[in-house]
Amino acid sequence: MRPQVVAHRGASHELAEHTLGAYVAALDAGAEGLECDVRLTADGHLVCVHDRTLRRTAASRGLVSTMDLAELSELDFASWKNPWSDMDDEAPERDHSMDGVLTLRRLLETVADYDRPIEVAIETKHPTRYGGLVERRLVEVLRDFGWDRAGAPVRVMSFSFTALQRVERLAPEIKLVQLVDKANYWSMLRRMIGPDWQLGPGINLLRDHPKVVASMRRTGRELHVWVVNKESDLQLCLDAGATAVITDRPGYMLDLLDRREGRAK
Repeated sequence: MRPQVVAHRGASHELAEHTLGAYVAALDAGAEGLECDVRLTADGHLVCVHDRTLRRTAASRGLVSTMDLAELSELDFASWKNPWSDMDDEAPERDHSMDGVLTLRRLLETVADYDRPIEVAIETKHPTRYGGLVERRLVEVLRDFGWDRAGAPVRVMSFSFTALQRVERLAPEIKLVQLVDKANYWSMLRRMIGPDWQLGPGINLLRDHPKVVASMRRTGRELHVWVVNKESDLQLCLDAGATAVITDRPGYMLDLLDRREGRAK
C-alpha cells in the first residue's frame, strides 16, 4: 500500500517552516497532507508555531503564549531560513504576505479552497500555560469548518495522552494519533490509548527498535511516521506498512514513490 505523503510544517526543507509559502509550495509539489503544530496566543488565536519561544524562527525574545496575534503579525518568520536571500540578485522576489505568522484558521481555509482533497494533521504542543484550552479552541475552529465529525479531512496528534483524551471528549469522531518518540513509552501507552487511535512513531523507532514497531503493527493501528527525509527511511516505512510518511521533503518523497511504482510495473 502506498503511504500518504504529508508535508512536515510545509515544504520545510526548502522554505521556512509553518509559513504559508512553505505550505503552498508543498501543495504545488503534490503533497497529499499537511502537518502543523499549534500554539495559543495571549488573545486566544491558534498559530502554527513549533517552539514556545520565537528566538529560532522570528529572531524575537518573546513567547508565543504571552503575545497577541497583532504583535506576532509584525514579525518576520521566514528570513532565518535563507538569511542572505535579499542579497541575491537572481533570487525571485519574496512575497512577504507568505512570510508572516500563520494562523490555523488561515491554513484550514487554504486547504478548504484547494482544488483537490488535502488532509491536515494538527499537533497540539504541550506543556503550555493554557493547558486544555488549546484543545477546546482547536475543536471550536474545526467545528467552524464542519470538520469535527467523521469523514473530516483532519486528524489531531499529540505526544500528550491527556491532550488527545480532551479532544476525544469534546469531539469523539475526530481521528486521533498518539505520537511516540521513546521505545520505553510503548509498554505503558499500549494499555492506555483509545481503541480507535492511531500511532505516530518517530523514524528513530523504526531504525533502532524494530521489535517495538512490530508490536505496534500487531495492534492493527495505522502508523504515521515522522520525520522521513531519506530513501532508506522511506524503505523502513514501506517495510513497516506505514499509512503516512511525514516529511520535510514532500516533492522528493513523491518522486521516490513514483519511481518505485514505475519499477514495479
